[in-house]
This record gives sequence, structure tokens and C-alpha cells, in this order.
Amino acid sequence: MKLTTIIPILTLALAAHAAPLSFDFKDPKGVNNAVFKLDAPLESINGSASGISGTVTFDPENPSATTGKIVVASGSLTVPNPMQKEHLHSANWLDVAKYPDITFETKSLANVKTDGNVTTADATGTFTLHGVSKEITVPIKLTYLKDKLGARVPNMKGDLLVIRANFTINREDFNIQKGQYEDKVSPTIDLSLAIAGAAATK
Repeated sequence: MKLTTIIPILTLALAAHAAPLSFDFKDPKGVNNAVFKLDAPLESINGSASGISGTVTFDPENPSATTGKIVVASGSLTVPNPMQKEHLHSANWLDVAKYPDITFETKSLANVKTDGNVTTADATGTFTLHGVSKEITVPIKLTYLKDKLGARVPNMKGDLLVIRANFTINREDFNIQKGQYEDKVSPTIDLSLAIAGAAATK
């Protein structure tokens, strides 16, 4: 086989096995969000956070190798009641001035299953809240949308990675008013993440 024939074949082979993609979760549309719920006997508190950023590395040909870190700005957490929001941000609760970030950094994926462009897995990583870091395992769903960035953000080209996750934490594990006010503020916090990251191309 001539060298002039081999080179195009090698080029095609390399292109077929593309490098992992880096997805930026700083959403230009500002619609990425995390939702939280505390359902206590006397009160149910529901809120959300929009200050989301982070980077995830994803290989469509090897989803199990996914790594990354998602960051939520604690100051972006909000609830409908202004007084509750003030308490939530205060030094007695989340102390957002001292601990401005809530983060989850993935260490590994297990029970990885891929069907078409959708991958489900159990992601184990470090969750940091209120200055306390704990290793937790979270069920996640990853949806890889090739060439769909322009459908979400006009005039931009590239791919999207959509992440969905639902899990529960205990606030006492993160030194947030341990054992206090449990009739009004549930000791468990239900979290729901719905975010999309972009891998832009020129």
C-alpha cells in the first residue's frame, strides 16, 4: 500500500476516535438550575439556584471515563419568602459570605449503561457544602447532543451535554444547625439538578 493511501486512512481513523470533549456549564442563557426542597412537619421550603458553572470532560465513545466539577454559587440560592432567604444566607445557616461555593467533583462512575445518546450511571465524588466535604454517590443521567448547541444558543456551533440528577443529603452532615428547628426545617434536603453544558466549536 502506498504512503499516499495510508495517510488518509490514518487520518480518518484518528478522526473517528476523537478526543474527549470539554463542556462548559456557565450557561449563557442563564436557565441552568438546581432545585432544593425541605419538607418539615410545619413548613415545606422550596427554592432554586441559578449561579451554576463548572467543567465536565465527556467522551461519547467512553462515557464511563467522565470527570468534572459542578459549582453552584451559594449566594444564588433563593426562596419565595424574603425573610427565609435572608435566614438561609446568614451566618447561622449557609453563611454564603464565608462559603460562597457548593461543589460536586466526580471521582468515578459505576453501573454505567448507554443507550443511544443517553448514559445512566452512579457518580461517586466529593460534595462540599458549608465548608464540609463528604464523599457521596449520586445517580445521574447524561444526554449527549451532537451539533445541538446552536438549537439552544443561536449563532453558536458545537455539542451539548445535558445532566440530570436527583439525590438527598442530611444538613447535619454539613454542620448546618444540627438537630435544630426540625419541625420547620427538615433535616433532609432533596436536591434536583437540571443543567446543560456546551462544547463550542469554531
